[in-house]
Amino acid sequence: MGMIPQRIAKAVGQFFASPPATPQGPLQVLNLTRGTVLATQLAKAHTAATRRKGLLGRDSLLPGEGLWIAPCESVHTFFMHFPIDLVYLDRKLKVKKVRHSVGAWRMSACFAAHSVLELPAGTAAAAHTERGDSVEMVPVTPSSQN
Repeated sequence: MGMIPQRIAKAVGQFFASPPATPQGPLQVLNLTRGTVLATQLAKAHTAATRRKGLLGRDSLLPGEGLWIAPCESVHTFFMHFPIDLVYLDRKLKVKKVRHSVGAWRMSACFAAHSVLELPAGTAAAAHTERGDSVEMVPVTPSSQN
């Protein structure tokens, strides 16, 4: 077998691999590069059903809320009722792309991404999040909720 088919097989296998191991329950998202917080109540959408539903059916995202969809390299905002920020991440949780205030009936993609954070509009700018930043997911603890 030639080098190209082996590379393709490896790339396909990496895309469909499980998302990075994360703690159970709600998470906080920290931008380690900037020393800022992107979310204090992040839900995970790591199954086919939760990825398919995404934020559909919601009227808003409150400040601090968000959804982490993995694996995911593209999203749409069809039928959404509010704008969102999109932060695309690679497997090492490095920011590959940021889209600000994506309104309804839009599509966005980043084929270098493994997952995406969906956050309230304005969150990425407020946290000074840019391409190349590193983020970390940490469990929400009682002391971090105060």
